Amino acid sequence: MADAVEILVPGPHGDRRVRVTNPDKIYFPEPGITKRELVDYYLAVAEPLLAALLHRPTTLKRFPDGVSGDPFYAKRVPKGAPSWVEGVQITFPSGRTAVEVCPTEPAVLAWAANLGTFDFHPWPVRRSDVDRPDELRIDLDPQPGTDFDDAVRVAMVLGEVLREAGIIGYPKTSGGRGVHVLARIRPDHDFVGVRRAVIALAREVVRRAPDLATVSWWKEQRGERVFLDFNQTARDRTIASSWSVRGTPRATVSTPVRWDQLESVQPDDFTLRTVPDWFAENGDAHAGIDERAYDLATLLDWADRDARDHGLGDMPYPPDHPKMPGEPPRVQPSRERRPEG
Repeated sequence: MADAVEILVPGPHGDRRVRVTNPDKIYFPEPGITKRELVDYYLAVAEPLLAALLHRPTTLKRFPDGVSGDPFYAKRVPKGAPSWVEGVQITFPSGRTAVEVCPTEPAVLAWAANLGTFDFHPWPVRRSDVDRPDELRIDLDPQPGTDFDDAVRVAMVLGEVLREAGIIGYPKTSGGRGVHVLARIRPDHDFVGVRRAVIALAREVVRRAPDLATVSWWKEQRGERVFLDFNQTARDRTIASSWSVRGTPRATVSTPVRWDQLESVQPDDFTLRTVPDWFAENGDAHAGIDERAYDLATLLDWADRDARDHGLGDMPYPPDHPKMPGEPPRVQPSRERRPEG
């Protein structure tokens, strides 16, 4: 077994030399996928992956011991990183800051893969303005008793609702049982405003498909429905990017698809070994996402309507966030204290 190999990675500033240590190390035992195969995969999809990551602060989900080991989220540029691994300062909900990796060229992808990065988790912002998202993200998360096909059914309703709001969404498999839908938006609002728009969007989907979808933050209230995870829009909450390899036994990949393909695919269709051919044959289904950025005015009007006509305000934030103005209590309903008497 080779201790290390050095590969040349072409890029906008010429060839970069990337050292791959222990290239024969098995990262996915079931299919026998090695670290070198992971590196080669990311170079094969570098063009569409960089389109999704370019100039975005990106958390690296690293599996240094492979899929069977414990992963961790790397939220800072590590010491000893090559000079061409650029970074950008971001602010966490706590107010602390960090300089996070900001991919700009293919060599960064190979370098990250050598560190055991499976998933790239970009923020929905560009480094030119790290406090105003330019991407709307809706995470459709199947709950126990539901599956990918249920997530697809909810995604189709979501696509219709987005179009009524004047927004074109772009779906992708999550790499697990869920579906992600993305849309480019104008960077006119902060994280709080974008999250408010997503909550209104999710509530509208639930109105139209109440037996299929839920926006309940508390698991005990979700039932066998697909959860529209509005909190993936909160600051420092991210989803795996398009073309990211996921930490599943078969090395599934979060893959962009067209709306007319979504109902005929399954998550296991897309793996590290099959996706390069899929990309070569089908191209990048999200290639047009940057052609137009949409306004959130209609969704924010819906949020105002929900508050005015239905008494529906904010929803609970993730536990790592400070208490936010107007946020309801972070106590699950079954544990709320009941008045005596």
